[in-house]
Amino acid sequence: MSSNTTVRTARRRTVRIAAAALTAAAALTLTACNGSDANASKPAAGAESNGGGSSAGAQGSGGKADPAAKVDTDAGAAGKQSSGAPAAGGDRAGSGVERCHTSGLEASFATGEDAAPDPNAGGSTTTSIVLTNAGDRTCKIGGFAGVDLTSENGGQVWSLARSSAKYGSITLGPGDSTDFTISLGMTDESEEGSYKPAFAVVTPPNETASLKLEWPWGALVDQRAATHPATFVNPIG
Repeated sequence: MSSNTTVRTARRRTVRIAAAALTAAAALTLTACNGSDANASKPAAGAESNGGGSSAGAQGSGGKADPAAKVDTDAGAAGKQSSGAPAAGGDRAGSGVERCHTSGLEASFATGEDAAPDPNAGGSTTTSIVLTNAGDRTCKIGGFAGVDLTSENGGQVWSLARSSAKYGSITLGPGDSTDFTISLGMTDESEEGSYKPAFAVVTPPNETASLKLEWPWGALVDQRAATHPATFVNPIG
């Protein structure tokens, strides 16, 4: 073999060795990059475990949860419930007191000296009807009673209008009383256009049965067809 042939062969070997070395280096670089990307795409095992433990603790089943946080959460929920709805005890107490029924009530006109309406006062005088709890249980009453004035034979009925006054409810124990007023437009019975009631038929709020009272006063201005009569009913209490 000539010296030129020997030199060319040595050069080809050197090129092949260099190429092989470059290929190996490239493979190592790709392997390192792939390994780094794979690790970056997966969460660490410790972090995943800690996340699960934290979630369980927040639900009250893990030992790492902060007890104070759970207490604060419960207190907040209780606060929202108490501010948004009445207490259960209050509901039971309220529902335990029924409304007053006609069968357990007595009605009467207040007829004392100061209770008598002034026949000369026009529409600025009043009369009071007293409602007494004649039963053996406590009851609640409130709102407007229905009042129908009737003539002697019952042929002329005047269903009194109601005022626009606000009202609440009153609790009556056995024997307790409350009242409501009727504003009156009084006149002389001899005057033309007068109306002389014989009875007042009183229906307590939310009831259908009534209590019938004799009318103790004089005549009224007949305003049965008036839009704003001087005679009208005011709320209880």
